[in-house]
Amino acid sequence: MKIYLNKIKENWIVDRFYKEWYKYNSNISTKFQSKSDIIWLIAPWMNNVNYDYLKNKKTVCTIHHIDFDKFNNEEEKKFYKRDKFVDAYHAVSKKTKSSLIELTDKKIYDIPFWVNQNIFYEIVEKDDLKQSLGIDPDRFLVGTFQRDTEGFDREVPKLSKGPDRLLDIYQHIQQSKLNLSIVLTGYRREYMITELKKRNIHYYYFPKVNFSKLNKLYNILDLYIVASRVEGGPASIMEASLTKTSLISTNVGLASEILHKNSIFNFPDYLDASANFEYAYNKAQNFSIPQGFEAYRNMFLEIVEFNEN
Repeated sequence: MKIYLNKIKENWIVDRFYKEWYKYNSNISTKFQSKSDIIWLIAPWMNNVNYDYLKNKKTVCTIHHIDFDKFNNEEEKKFYKRDKFVDAYHAVSKKTKSSLIELTDKKIYDIPFWVNQNIFYEIVEKDDLKQSLGIDPDRFLVGTFQRDTEGFDREVPKLSKGPDRLLDIYQHIQQSKLNLSIVLTGYRREYMITELKKRNIHYYYFPKVNFSKLNKLYNILDLYIVASRVEGGPASIMEASLTKTSLISTNVGLASEILHKNSIFNFPDYLDASANFEYAYNKAQNFSIPQGFEAYRNMFLEIVEFNEN
């Protein structure tokens, strides 16, 4: 059995999944479509797959999330054009699977993406970390590491990620914690930065960070908040959980699969949620490497065996 993944180059989380899969699963993987038994469209939006190969190969397509507010006629046409070649779908969460069921009758496997415990882990010496990062040790630090603007216009908020909701929450927190600082990282943060300035909310911004620095940023936080409307993961739920960062979230993506029910809130009632990092840590460990690959291997094996029978 040989698996081929369609390659991406977007400087995004899936780039890391692509590299980690080949690193830890080289014995069942190939980088040549022609030599594969299964083509895994881990990034189905990319135009780098030879559809002629899909006709003669088993094809598994990953769906990260479905935002029906953006699922227009063009997106629907793309989906059903690809669906003709897909033998089975991989949904990254049960929430995504429930959405995908509305669009296809193909077999759907819901398997969260693995998380690399060699990258994301707890660092006990928080004060030393803050000093090395130039962070005032007396600040109350709340993190958001997700893109908040649309790719086509850096002034338009990506509402599915809930940056408008986060801003309302931050403004409310600031009423009781005058030492509040928001910690930002990553690309496409223009909307959040503009709005933080308007509201006089202090922030630290680290635009380009490697994994080592990203892990440090998780570790200095007092709280990480996911306020999204639609999500596949997000990866930050797994990552923050492995670093034992206090985390609360709306009921999106992986939240109900990783977080304690008391850590999930209905916006705007974030005060109803309480972080339980030990519970989240124990759940996330089940998806660390190498055990995080087992369900994928079983999925591919089942697809190959079904084809042979």
